[in-house]
Order: sequence, then structure tokens, then C-alpha cells
Amino acid sequence: MNRINTRLTDCKSQGKKALVAYIVHGDPALETTLPAMHTLVDSGADIIELGVPFSDPMAEGPVIQKGHERALGNGASLTSAMALVQEFRKTNTETPVVLMGYANPIERMGYAELAKRASAAGVDGILTVDLPPEEAADLSVELKKFEIENIFLIAPTTTDERIAAITKLAGGFVYYVSLKGVTGAGLIDTASVEQKLGVIRAHTDLPVLVGFGIKDEVTAKTVGAVSDGVVVGSVLVSAMASLAGETTDKICTQLSTVIQPIRKGLDEI
Repeated sequence: MNRINTRLTDCKSQGKKALVAYIVHGDPALETTLPAMHTLVDSGADIIELGVPFSDPMAEGPVIQKGHERALGNGASLTSAMALVQEFRKTNTETPVVLMGYANPIERMGYAELAKRASAAGVDGILTVDLPPEEAADLSVELKKFEIENIFLIAPTTTDERIAAITKLAGGFVYYVSLKGVTGAGLIDTASVEQKLGVIRAHTDLPVLVGFGIKDEVTAKTVGAVSDGVVVGSVLVSAMASLAGETTDKICTQLSTVIQPIRKGLDEI
């Protein structure tokens, strides 16, 4: 079984809410990402979502956009992200890793090559922000050959018909975007999130995780109460950026300080 499915099945059987931690590969420095991944796992993350830097990350708010800019300036790429996952796998064979990025680098590499190299590196899922379901079937075919999950976003504005199309292709989990906007924006309307999750669950048995706007123990606890788990990104990227130029140890300590209360909040549900 794919590591994502194993982990989320374990979370469900334990009555535990899943915590997905997002950071940008190569931000604020290339050498920071690997120890940061291990720190996030040690601090309670169930799944690592590794942002693949892109020049036009349209779904991201200013915090993560700047993270992408810093990472690109550091030379990070889709290829180096997979090499990093391969390094991570030398000491961690259990934690699922999802690469989250945009279609251009994937198209340039080619679906078949991407799937082969991602599998060899130990990647468990691919989330392509700007690849619509109408164009995702070929990628899904290649990923399935290597048991890699194709993960999709669903937004508050996604229609019922489109949810049906997306969930037919989706694997691993469904990533529900809690806000009408970019990452890190606004306040979450929990009642609206709960209502939409009900619609999504009418179409799929996959776990539904919620991201965008989860920034602390309170928001994690509130959203975790109505979902299968949460995705935390901007607050982690912001914490790392605030210590750019500092030692990796200091950055990792700060990551722990940010994510441990979020883990605690989820565990109290």
C-alpha cells in the first residue's frame, strides 16, 4: 500500500487527525530542507508536503510566493526536490512525501519520466496545482504504474459536477481549500467548510484534509473537528523566512515551536 494510504488509514483507526506540513524545497537555503523535514516529522507531522518552486505560483499568497522566489534563487528545482526525497528516504522509510507544484516543470520532464523518477526517489503523491482534471488522466495513468497518488485540490467554488469529476481521478486524499483566495489569506468559515466537506464525502471515501488559513492550535482544532486532518503551510514558511541566514538548528527549533501546538490542538479533538 502507498505510504499515504497507510498513514491515513492508521490515523483513522487511531481516531487521530492527520497533520500535513508544507515547506518549500530550497527555502530559505537548500541545505535547510532535509533537516527541516525530519524536524517536522519529529514534531508530529504525519505527511510532508514539499513545495516545488515555480516562477508563477498562482495559488500561493505572498508568504509562499516569496519562498518560491528564494528557492529558485537557490537553484531548487523539480529534479533536486526528488534528489532530496531520496536523501530523506535513507533514514525515513515510513513518512509519506507529496510533491506539490505546478504543471510546467512536470510537462517539461514528461509524465512517464516524472513517475519513474519520483518512484525511485520515494515520492508518494503528486499535487499539481494548475492541472485541471480534464487534462490529468494521462498523468494519473503514469503515476498509477508506480502506485503514486494523484492528489487534487477542491475549492469552495467547485461545483458538484466538477467534484464528481475530480474525485474519480483523485487518490490518497482530497485537499479542500478552506478559503476563496490564496494561501495564508483570511478567516475560515467553519460552517461553510463543514457543509462543503459533506458534499465532497458524498462523492468519495477518500480522507478530506483542509488547508489554507490553518495557522495555529485554535484554527487547527476548529477545522480538524470537521475534517480528517489539516494542511499547514504559510505559518511554517513564514517562520523559516524570519530566520533566513540563521543556522539550520535555529530554523528547525523554530519549526518545532510552531508545529507542536498545532499537533497538540489536533490531538485534543
